[in-house]
Amino acid sequence: MAGDEAARGRGMKFSRRRMLGAAGVIGAAGLAGGGFALGSAVAGPAAKDTSAGDEVPFYGVHQAGIATPTQDRMVYAAFDLTTSDPAALKSMLETWTAAAVSITAGQQVGDNEKHPLSPPDDTGEAVGLPPSQLTVTIGFGPSLFDERLGLARLKPSKLVKLPHFAGDELQPRKSDGDICIQACANDPQVAFHAVRNLTRLGRGVVATRWVQLGFGKTSSTSTSQATPRNLFGFRDGTNNIKSEDAAAMDKFVWVGEEADQPWMKGGSFLVARRINMHIETWDRDSLQDQEAVFGRYKLSGAPLTGTQEFEAVDLAAKDAQGEDVIPAKAHIRLAAPSSHGGAKILRRGYSFSDGADPTLGDFDAGLFFIAYQNDPESQFIAIQKSLAGNDALNEYIVHTGSAIFACPGGLSEGQTWADWLA
Repeated sequence: MAGDEAARGRGMKFSRRRMLGAAGVIGAAGLAGGGFALGSAVAGPAAKDTSAGDEVPFYGVHQAGIATPTQDRMVYAAFDLTTSDPAALKSMLETWTAAAVSITAGQQVGDNEKHPLSPPDDTGEAVGLPPSQLTVTIGFGPSLFDERLGLARLKPSKLVKLPHFAGDELQPRKSDGDICIQACANDPQVAFHAVRNLTRLGRGVVATRWVQLGFGKTSSTSTSQATPRNLFGFRDGTNNIKSEDAAAMDKFVWVGEEADQPWMKGGSFLVARRINMHIETWDRDSLQDQEAVFGRYKLSGAPLTGTQEFEAVDLAAKDAQGEDVIPAKAHIRLAAPSSHGGAKILRRGYSFSDGADPTLGDFDAGLFFIAYQNDPESQFIAIQKSLAGNDALNEYIVHTGSAIFACPGGLSEGQTWADWLA
């Protein structure tokens, strides 16, 4: 079968629109680029295989939820400040830290039995559930460092609002924010419980700006994990950086001694992009054209120049007619590190489905893309500029949300997230 796929790939022509037929279907296609297969393939020892109920340590050199093997579910929330009092923000971050320590250990927040005539400290929906490898990761947006709280002196120079890319159709209420929380777990109720309780504890200091729930991880961050599939049915993130590759993590993900803000050492920059996928249009396209879009075979995940998923892509390969086997606008060609000076990012995104589009009756579904890196300008921004203008996937996707956050380094016992903004 693999041999037949390879032979078919070498004789294929890149022509998707001829398969779509109706003009209305074509009009529903996406307009913007996306990052569906970025990163670097690495070899290394497999990470320890842990059960779904295990606890992930909260304290460490780095925040959990970045290099942690990607869990099955995610709840992401972005918040806006509702105060101009630095002391109020400090107090909230101290409270949030204590709550995160408890929740990630599978414990309730606060004391829930002392005051029966008052609301309990914990909302209670996770009582009796295991930690489910819950991680709670915090990030600070560019707007947090404006004039309101006098924090401009603490802003990292690389924390710059993402530019508008070609084809973006961004919705303000699904973009940006002063602070973000990324909660990932193998139980959706455990992840939701974390964000719900932090939101409750933050009232009067922050208000929820937008929330995104994710199911079905779309990338693996450990050699112990198989490559998952996105809603287009393709393996996603085959060449993602793996956490076992310490050299790649240090080079591309973790902020090191070059940090202009000490609190960013050991941290990373989070880029979030909400990408709607026009799956109804995609489902009408031929298998051959779908594979041309990605530059990979749908079932095996192998590049069109090979037979195995992790086989190196030969971007120079030509077919019998002298044309590129990997089409010029194929996603893996444009996203390849070799096309961007070797730039790579760590991806840990999720699929989402938020009901239906009331105007078309189509799914409001897609990819909630999350990537970590230590230099957004030379990594995500450079890669996305290329994809937004040329990627064949643009016909089927549109970016509707966008945000960037600085995620500080990890904490030691006795420290809190408020320490980073002192």
